[in-house]
Amino acid sequence: MSLHDSNDPFDDLMRRALAEEADRVEPADALPEIRARVRGRRRPPTRRPWILTAGAAAIGTAAAIGAFTVLDDNAKNAGDDQVAGGPDTTTSVTGAPLSSAPATATEPSAAPTAPAATSPGATLAPPERGKPEQVVKSAVVPVYWLGNRVGTNRAGEVRLYRTWAKVQGRPATEAVQILTTKEPGDPDYYSVWRGARLNSVTRSPGLITVDFKQLPQARLDAAEATVAVQQLVYTVQGALSADTERVQITEQGRTGTKLFGQIDSSSPLARAKSNDVQALIWITSPEEGTSVPTPVKVTGYGSAFEAHLNWRILDVKTGHVVAEGPTRTAEAYKFTPFAFVVDKLPPGYYTVEVFESSARDGRATSTDSKSFMVR
Repeated sequence: MSLHDSNDPFDDLMRRALAEEADRVEPADALPEIRARVRGRRRPPTRRPWILTAGAAAIGTAAAIGAFTVLDDNAKNAGDDQVAGGPDTTTSVTGAPLSSAPATATEPSAAPTAPAATSPGATLAPPERGKPEQVVKSAVVPVYWLGNRVGTNRAGEVRLYRTWAKVQGRPATEAVQILTTKEPGDPDYYSVWRGARLNSVTRSPGLITVDFKQLPQARLDAAEATVAVQQLVYTVQGALSADTERVQITEQGRTGTKLFGQIDSSSPLARAKSNDVQALIWITSPEEGTSVPTPVKVTGYGSAFEAHLNWRILDVKTGHVVAEGPTRTAEAYKFTPFAFVVDKLPPGYYTVEVFESSARDGRATSTDSKSFMVR
């Protein structure tokens, strides 16, 4: 069953509600303290390594990472039409405009990159690769990361997790630059596109071409390579609100390279089904490293058996569970919203985990987690 509904009627309602929720969150410079308290701790059942690294998000609903800003799902101006559950989910990019302001300029088609010497087995890409994106003053774009899925029988299974970034210029180009040069705000996420060198993103009817000066050098197994390629496909399609358009990946204008040593790039790539590649649970609030008041409202999206999920709050200092309970998604077996409120948490540093309990042995599966401070 597909997890998404490209015509989900509550997209606009969720976008407005999440924006209102974001307005109530006040940033505070608590990340250094969180890092200090959790350093060296690790909890085996969860995806989180219990070490907030130097790449973790700064405190606040918008976290500045390098030259871009990662946003939570409370400020959606960009769309991801085929992400399960609408604009605030982790499976696809919803179809809202990239920016409330019109594009500042439309530039003419860029001249094709001069072809490099043909390598064995490589094929020339079509000479016309389309036009470059419009330049915009500001846009909020989805950026997808890889993360390990815990509690399954398959070791090392990876899934896609979505974040949001505020960019200027060409949205898809900037989104790919984030994948290749930046660290995610959540230390549980990573990108295997680091080190690749982007040349251009161009677009023609039904086709997006992402041309690299140099492709990533990582070699992966077939399963991880499949999801890693979809990391780029989902990100580019989401930035352009074009989830049905295929993505052609080239290196210096040529196709045929085996991506990550596994995936043939000779032909354009389509978006994979969301339930095949995206994580089954995403926490959208509180965001990693944020400071929030009590009571704490936790929101997110999930796809679960009989719509049933579980949650727990752990004290970062002691590792003890201080609160726990059940919650439900809006609909069983589909990627739909969940929400719950945790009362009477005293000031301190906590981690929230949301997971599905295995019907077979009760272990926590598909866990997502976020660390935060209660002020």
